[in-house]
Amino acid sequence: MPKPEISTPMPSIQLPSKTPLLSGKGWSAWLTALVVLCALVPLLNLVIPVDSVFHMSDFAVALVAKIMCYAICALAMDLIWGYTGILSLGHGLFFALGGYAMGMYLMRQIGLDGNYKSELPDFMVFLDWKTLPWHWTFSNSFVATLLLVVLAPGLVALVFGYFAFRSRIKGVYFSIITQAMTFAAMLLFFRNETGFGGNNGFTDFKRILNIPIATPSMRMVLFVLTSATLLLFFLLARWLVTSKFGRVLQAVRDAESRVMFSGYSPLGFKLTIWTLSAVMCGVAGALYVPQVGIINPSEMSPANSIEIAIWAAVGGRATLIGPILGAFIVNGAKSWLTVTYPEFWLYFLGALFIGVTLFLPDGVVGLVKKLKGTSK
Repeated sequence: MPKPEISTPMPSIQLPSKTPLLSGKGWSAWLTALVVLCALVPLLNLVIPVDSVFHMSDFAVALVAKIMCYAICALAMDLIWGYTGILSLGHGLFFALGGYAMGMYLMRQIGLDGNYKSELPDFMVFLDWKTLPWHWTFSNSFVATLLLVVLAPGLVALVFGYFAFRSRIKGVYFSIITQAMTFAAMLLFFRNETGFGGNNGFTDFKRILNIPIATPSMRMVLFVLTSATLLLFFLLARWLVTSKFGRVLQAVRDAESRVMFSGYSPLGFKLTIWTLSAVMCGVAGALYVPQVGIINPSEMSPANSIEIAIWAAVGGRATLIGPILGAFIVNGAKSWLTVTYPEFWLYFLGALFIGVTLFLPDGVVGLVKKLKGTSK
């Protein structure tokens, strides 16, 4: 007699449980950062007397605000490099596009207070221009400027990313192409006939929303806006990487061919996160310009884009908080070294990148986790 077939039960598949946006300690740290940046810093700068040891100087406020703009770029880099495996060496372009969009509005806000007492920006009067170029048409509208801050870097990234990802360009070839793109844009913006101020760019801003931009209150408003933007972008990034979308991104990073065999098209996922990261850099550039007071084509230099990658590498890729810390560590060191030992800064930056690559592949956050693991 034939032996009866023994049916084996199908193995149960354990789906990954939904990861909370932040743990209890994470929410406590986020709220602490919110209170410190949006309440304590304004108090220390505006209320505490200048001669007090607890006073926070205007220079310190401006420095922290500038680094927070850089931290947004580092966070954007982490989304595409740390979680998707796409190393961009051209994100300085998106940062500059957002900055130029805001700079055009700020130049129009100068009005008749310029050196030539003309409605046209001073550099246009100097070049004997009679009318505004077509791309300055809506530059006097703050709402249109906000849209342009998002649309300019977003559309450039969308078009470039579509053709690059559809052609399956990846790895070092993609990095080289992004660097070539930002270098070409820098050369374009250096030309006076493009209407972007040439090598001098935009500067000497007076007002924003018809409010003087150099007042302590406006400076603190911009600081708080930058702080809130960084913290909200962190929550957005955390929500993305802990969702199903984020798990697919990490799968694309680790084994893109397997993702394709599983029925997913990597193009849409890569294009979405690539465009979002570009928009984040554009917003950072728009916040950077009114606080620093200048925007010129040097912001598109390949070295600036490489620095963004260095911030992410130093802090720790695929950690979100790591690139933010990396931006503060590297730019804090840069602020000190360029004043104390300016001739050694570039050597320090190169040594830092080489040292992190060789000895700290997981960055500062990875080192902290390793030390915690060994101490238990």
